[in-house]
Amino acid sequence: MESLPDVPKVVQLPDGTYTYTDHLPALPQQYSGPQVIHQHVHQAPPDRTVQRIALGSGVGAGAVAAGVYFGPLLVGVLTAMAANLALLAFLAAVCAWGVVTVVRSVGGQDDKRAADTVRRARGRR
Repeated sequence: MESLPDVPKVVQLPDGTYTYTDHLPALPQQYSGPQVIHQHVHQAPPDRTVQRIALGSGVGAGAVAAGVYFGPLLVGVLTAMAANLALLAFLAAVCAWGVVTVVRSVGGQDDKRAADTVRRARGRR
């Protein structure tokens, strides 16, 4: 007589449903000690200290909202002004260099003697 393949049995699960023994869910693993959990913090929460102080001192929500809105706006405006002033200073330096270069190249013997006289006068003091 040939051996027949194993026929799966029908069993009742703890939740009351029936299933075949070949479809049983995997058994939970045994406890093997404490688990190590790695937690990665990628970004700190925003700092709301100024808003908390303002609300705690009796300032209204409108003033806090204005501070939240106009604070970054003020930083942006000051940055733009600083960039403009830096550009103007650079242009002034380039223009001064150009004027000095032109004056030196155009100047003749009289200018050189005048420069020597001024240099000697400064040296005596």
